[in-house]
Amino acid sequence: MKKPHFIIDFDSTFTRIEALDLLAEIVLSNTHPKKRNKVLQQIQDITNLGMDGSLDFRSSLTQRLELLHVHKEDIQELAEQLKKQVSPSFLRNQPHLKALRETVYVVSNGFRDFIVPVITDYGLLAENVFANEFLYDEEGFVTGFNPDIPLSRSGGKSQVIKDLKLKGDVYVIGDGANDLEIRKAGFANKFYLFTENVEREKVKKEADHVAPSFDEILYELKMSRSLSYPKNRIRVLLLEGVHPAAAELFEKEGYQVECLESALSEEELCKKVRNVNVLGIRSKTQVTEKVIASAKRLINIGAFCIGTNQIDLAACNRHGVAVFNAPFSNTRSVVELAIAEIIMLVRNLPDKARAMHNGKWEKSARAAHEVRGKKLGIVGYGNIGAQLSVLAEALGLEVYFYDIADKLALGNARKCNSLNELLSVADIVTLHIDGRPENDRFFGPQQFAAMKDGAIFLNLARGQVVQVEALRAAILSGKIGGCAVDVFPREPKSNNEPFESELVGLPNTILTPHIGGSTAEAQENIGHFVPNKIIQYINTGSTSGSVNFPNVQLAAVKDAHRLLHIHHNVPNVLAQIDQILGRYNINILGQYLKTNEQIGYVITDVDQAYGQELLDELKQIEPTIWFRVLY
Repeated sequence: MKKPHFIIDFDSTFTRIEALDLLAEIVLSNTHPKKRNKVLQQIQDITNLGMDGSLDFRSSLTQRLELLHVHKEDIQELAEQLKKQVSPSFLRNQPHLKALRETVYVVSNGFRDFIVPVITDYGLLAENVFANEFLYDEEGFVTGFNPDIPLSRSGGKSQVIKDLKLKGDVYVIGDGANDLEIRKAGFANKFYLFTENVEREKVKKEADHVAPSFDEILYELKMSRSLSYPKNRIRVLLLEGVHPAAAELFEKEGYQVECLESALSEEELCKKVRNVNVLGIRSKTQVTEKVIASAKRLINIGAFCIGTNQIDLAACNRHGVAVFNAPFSNTRSVVELAIAEIIMLVRNLPDKARAMHNGKWEKSARAAHEVRGKKLGIVGYGNIGAQLSVLAEALGLEVYFYDIADKLALGNARKCNSLNELLSVADIVTLHIDGRPENDRFFGPQQFAAMKDGAIFLNLARGQVVQVEALRAAILSGKIGGCAVDVFPREPKSNNEPFESELVGLPNTILTPHIGGSTAEAQENIGHFVPNKIIQYINTGSTSGSVNFPNVQLAAVKDAHRLLHIHHNVPNVLAQIDQILGRYNINILGQYLKTNEQIGYVITDVDQAYGQELLDELKQIEPTIWFRVLY
C-alpha cells in the first residue's frame, strides 16, 4: 500500500505557537515593557489578519519584520525554544510520523532558518522543508527575505505543491487560510483544520475535517498512532450539577463534555447515554442494568459522591464498566453538618427558631443543654464516623461506636460489641453506614425502642436505612427528643420537584435536602478527585480506587504497546493470552493480572508492532468482556 503524502504547516500546527511572535519576544526582551507589549500586540494582530485571509501574506510578513531588528543569534535562540514547543499530539506520535518521513513535507510561510533545526531534531527530512529564507547584512542582521521564493507571496503554498507533482493521496494539515488554499486549488484530497493550538472560525467553515489533534487525523485515516482512540472522540455526560471543575478537567484532556443540572429517569438516561463513554452522576441518578446495556460505548461511571448503591455494580462488571467514587472528598463537610445539627438539637434550636419566625418570643432554658459530657453513639465507624469521633471528642462529648468490621478506636472512643449496647448508653445516635442491600430499613421500631428516652437521632447516611414511619412515631411519642435527617427513601430528582415526607412539621426536627457533602470545598474536591481517577484509567489502564474492578496499576514502559483485557473470572484466561502473544512472537515487557469474584483484569505491555489478526484473536478469547489497545 502506497504511503500518503502529508503537507504540514509549521506555525501553530507542528509547533504550538507562531514563530515570529516568539521571535519578537526574544528580540524585544530588553526593551521597556510598555513599548515591548505594544510591538508584540501589533505583531500578533498582523499575524491574525494574515492567517484568516484578511491581509495578503507578503504585506503581513513585511510589516512584522519592519517592527523588529533581528540578528542571526536571535534566530538560533528561536530554534532552540521552538524545539520545546512541538504540539503535544505530534510529539506523542513522533515514531509514527517519523516512519512516514519520506512522504512528509513541512510547507510553511515561516523561514527555513529556524524550521529546519526543529524538524530535523524531531526526525523529519530537511530536504522536505519548503519555507522562506531570511536575507542578512554583513553583521548578521536580517534585512528582509528572499522575494523569489513562492512562499513569500499569497498562494505560494499551492504553487509549491503544484511543483512537487505528488502522486497518490495528499492530505494538508494546518490552521490557516493559506493551508486551505492547497485543497481549494485541487492539489490535495482533504484539508484537516488543526485546532489543538488555535481555532480560526473563518477557516473552519470550509475545512473538510476539524482535527483537535494529530491522533484524530491518523485515526480517521486508519493509520498507526499513539492513542488507540482519539481523546476528542471521548464523550462525557455529567448529571446533577456536578462541580464545574470536573468539566474543566475533562475538556482540558480533550474530551467532549455535556453537563445537565438534574437527574434523568431511566428512559431518559437510556436514550442520552447511548454513545457516551464516561457518565458522571451524584446520588439521585439510578444507573440500572437497562441503562448500562443501552450504553454501547460506556467504559467509566464516576459517582461524584461517597455512595455507589445507586449504580448496579454487578451489571457494570458484566459489561466491563469501571466505577470510581469519592470516598474521602466530602468527609469533612458531612462531619461538620453532623456537629452543627447535634448542637442545634441538644439546644432545641429548631423549635425556638420556628417560633421566632411565627412572631413568638420563647426565651427559656427548658430542654436546652450543652453537648459537653453527653454520650455520642456513632453507628458505622468508616471515614466519616471516625472523623466525627475526633471532632466530637474535642467538643467534650464521650464517644461510643459500633461497626460490623473490626475498627481501631481513635482518641478515647470506646467500641461497643453490639448495636443494642451502643443504643442503651448514647444520648445522641448518628448513623454513618452504607447503602448495601442488607442495610435496607436497618433502623426501625426495635432500635428506637432500645434508645434512651429523649435521645437525639441523626441520619446523614442513606435514606433507605431508616424506617421513616418508625422515626415519626418515636418523635411524636416523645421517645426521641429530636432528629436531623439529610437523606430520604424518596428524593426529588431536581429542585423543581416538590418534597414530601412524613417527617415534615415534627417538633425539634431538622430536615435538609441531602446536602451533607454539598459545600463548595467538598464539591470542588470531588470535582477534581473523580475525573483524575477516570482520566488515569483511560490514559494508563490503572483501576486504583475503583469500587467494582480489581485494583491494578502497572508502571508505564517506554516504547511499549499496552493491551487491556477484561474477562469473566474463569481459569486459564491469562494462559490463553500469553499463548496467542507467543504464536505471534510478541515479547511481553510487563504484565499484571488481578481478579475479584466476577471479573479478571489483565494489563500487558509488549515491545513490538502487531497486526489486526493478533487483536482479533485476543478479543475472541471466550470469557472476554472487553478488550482495547491503550497505546
